[in-house]
Amino acid sequence: MAGMRQTAVVTGGGSGIARSVALRLGARGFAVAVVDQVAEAAQRVAAEVAEAGGQAEAFAADVSATGQVEAAFRAAQAAFGPAGVLVHVAGYGAFAPFEQMSEAAWTRMLDVHLTGTFRCIKAALPAMTEAGWGRIVTTASVAGMNGGGAGLAHYAAAKSGVIGLTKALALELGPLGITVNAVAPGLIDTPGLRRSGISEEILEHSRRATPARRVGLPEDVAAPIEYIVSEEAGFFTGQVLSPNGGVYM
Repeated sequence: MAGMRQTAVVTGGGSGIARSVALRLGARGFAVAVVDQVAEAAQRVAAEVAEAGGQAEAFAADVSATGQVEAAFRAAQAAFGPAGVLVHVAGYGAFAPFEQMSEAAWTRMLDVHLTGTFRCIKAALPAMTEAGWGRIVTTASVAGMNGGGAGLAHYAAAKSGVIGLTKALALELGPLGITVNAVAPGLIDTPGLRRSGISEEILEHSRRATPARRVGLPEDVAAPIEYIVSEEAGFFTGQVLSPNGGVYM
């Protein structure tokens, strides 16, 4: 069984950015609890980690359901022992003009992204507090800093809230030996992005508007996450890392 500092929970781990994080941490020697609301997706990624020589198990949970989150974290602890690392990526994207946005759509977006972050940190925190060590990484977005664009008011509000929560917890948990940082990616080509209904026209406009002249890849986000959960990153907290190709500076 891996030690606490080499055990990580990765939410949303069945695809995209979180899949890349799980693979990188598995290769680095972490025991990885891959959490996703789609059990089969989590199982596929856990199998990929194992095939690459790492250690991983899959756990199903919807981050909008408190009971499922708590059960998944209990099961992960039973499998690997207490986790010293939480990388919370679970979320989704959707577009809706504000005038046509329903209250249900607004509430769902904040519940998954902002309150889902709250739920997962609450579930991970007791073990970190007891050990006096932890690494928490939340997932925000450039949209949380620049508004994102038309149709993203609910998404931008949720991700801005994630940034505020991250900074507040960095202040509160720092004295306990726990760092809290956010990644705020630009446009990243993931299955979730494709499911959001984004058009090829928007993708092409983004490519032209980005100094790097491309849409990001999951690895572009996973690589900095690998550093900020490391032992060496102990003086790095309350920060918002934004791999965005230069579209926001």
